Amino acid sequence: MYDYAIRFEWDDSPGVAVFCRDLPELNSYGDDRDHAIREAQDAIETTLSLYADQRRSIPQASAPQDGEHVVHLPMVTVAKIVLWNTMMERDMRKADLCRLLGVHQAQGDRLVDFLHTSKMEQLETALSALGRRLAVSVEAA
Repeated sequence: MYDYAIRFEWDDSPGVAVFCRDLPELNSYGDDRDHAIREAQDAIETTLSLYADQRRSIPQASAPQDGEHVVHLPMVTVAKIVLWNTMMERDMRKADLCRLLGVHQAQGDRLVDFLHTSKMEQLETALSALGRRLAVSVEAA
């Protein structure tokens, strides 16, 4: 659902550039392919922050194409995406979420801040208040 495929581009300079079809604002760089993959997760979360700053829904990931590498996001990030998109569907602002949950502005802001780690319990509570529930599945790596 939110496992984004990235592609690599090499040129004459050392290193590799990273791009994502589903998140066209994303661009990242690594010294080599492995470093680029590690940097891609941070780049994805930074791009998600841009979407939140612009009050835009976050797109689901499309199926990977040949030559692309899939980045599996942490569950906390996926929960934040679902929370954010649910808020966007309902035309809610962060202040509306804070009022609904009875929390201070800073606490509510962190729940949809992709560059801040939140506790899963807090995200579950917020999603529950919006009529959503997280379900976890385990797959082979």
